[in-house]
Amino acid sequence: MAKIPHRLNLTEDQLPKQWYNLRADMKEQPDPLLNPATFQPIRTEELYPIFCEELAQQETDSSTAYFDIPEEVLDIYKIYRPSPLGRAYNLEKALGTPAKIYYKFEGNNTSGSHKLNSAVAQAYYAKQQGLTSLTTETGAGQWGTALSEACSYFGLNLDVFMVKGSFMQKPYRKAVMQTFGANVVASPSDTTKVGRAILAANPDTTGSLGCAISEAIEKATTTPNCRYVLGSVLNQVLLHQSIIGLEAKTAMEQLGEYPDIVIGCAGGGSNLGGLIAPFMQDKLLGRKNPYFIAVEPASCPSLTRGRYAYDFCDTGKVTPLARMYTLGSGFIPSPNHAGGLRYHGMSPIVSKLYHDRYLDEARSAEQTKVFDAAVQFAKLETILPAPESAHAIRCAIDEALKCKETGEEKTILFGLTGTGYFDMAAYTQYLEHSMTDYVPSDGDLQASFDTLPKIPGIQD
Repeated sequence: MAKIPHRLNLTEDQLPKQWYNLRADMKEQPDPLLNPATFQPIRTEELYPIFCEELAQQETDSSTAYFDIPEEVLDIYKIYRPSPLGRAYNLEKALGTPAKIYYKFEGNNTSGSHKLNSAVAQAYYAKQQGLTSLTTETGAGQWGTALSEACSYFGLNLDVFMVKGSFMQKPYRKAVMQTFGANVVASPSDTTKVGRAILAANPDTTGSLGCAISEAIEKATTTPNCRYVLGSVLNQVLLHQSIIGLEAKTAMEQLGEYPDIVIGCAGGGSNLGGLIAPFMQDKLLGRKNPYFIAVEPASCPSLTRGRYAYDFCDTGKVTPLARMYTLGSGFIPSPNHAGGLRYHGMSPIVSKLYHDRYLDEARSAEQTKVFDAAVQFAKLETILPAPESAHAIRCAIDEALKCKETGEEKTILFGLTGTGYFDMAAYTQYLEHSMTDYVPSDGDLQASFDTLPKIPGIQD
């Protein structure tokens, strides 16, 4: 039998031509978004003032299993896709494990992450609608960078509200976004009403994705010919990110492999939902039974310690309400270095799958243990991972070590969502032993849970 290569690159002709909508095969649908004014299930057209019309339709479509990827989007995808499937031979050897460890690497583009998959699609639909500008938020900066690239390509103006903690940690992310023509603002800011209100209540806040979302939506709804786009959480984003899992499944089939365990880091759910999509389809349809693990920061533990409840997707409470695992829309995470995972809630799709136990397990990891894994992986496999990605690496290592103890030859697949070249301040802190592990207390979380919205007849 031929040896499995260290890295498998599918051909351009093998690039998926359709996105897969996981909701079409779910036994029970996620609960509908609610209008924040009426608490009634939101109608597609009610989303038009915020989102592009085509994206609003994708957001609410739970029956169409496959969406054709537009040719213009495929043409851009072909610049950096298909992305490689790697086999971590050196890591396996160092661990002394009989497990086979695979990773889907999404860092081969300027944004350094998987975020470009949805950014290209969302910018395309905005251009098709005749819009001239977009707004968004960004945490660690990958999404803001990706959308800056996409908007530059399609000739759209872009305002990015970047979480202040990350804005201070990663000045070069800001520079890359500006290179592609974006206007970047530290959030919360004094440029919006909601930003000024948040600063008045907490002048020293380092911000959160929830804060930045509120500002971006306000900017979009007060700017002519402009809409808001989001890099995670939403159904439409998980749809676009399904290309990750579709490619991974094709590549593994080409190698005669199938994962026993699929692992993804979890912030808003875009990478995790995209990676697991076709494998979860197999589970939902009874074809296979892979074991799914979501890994999140201990400092922002929405799945492992959150409530499954209706909540606002933003701190300013202007978005529709989603039923999801949440820490409360007012929860402000510590400014740890996994900025892309600092979100108070979780994708409604991922939340429903976890609630119904199709997503088998959620784990949280302290920051120093995550960087232990990141450095070990970098030394052995030569890729410097993003802190977000390193959460999945941490879990993959732990699972491989379990196989060492039991002697099981399990096949592990994890998502290596991006590179950590803009995270050197974090790596420096780790190497200088000045990095700390913050875990919110039960009291911290309860104070935030107490602010969850009361919805007559639904959530009292």
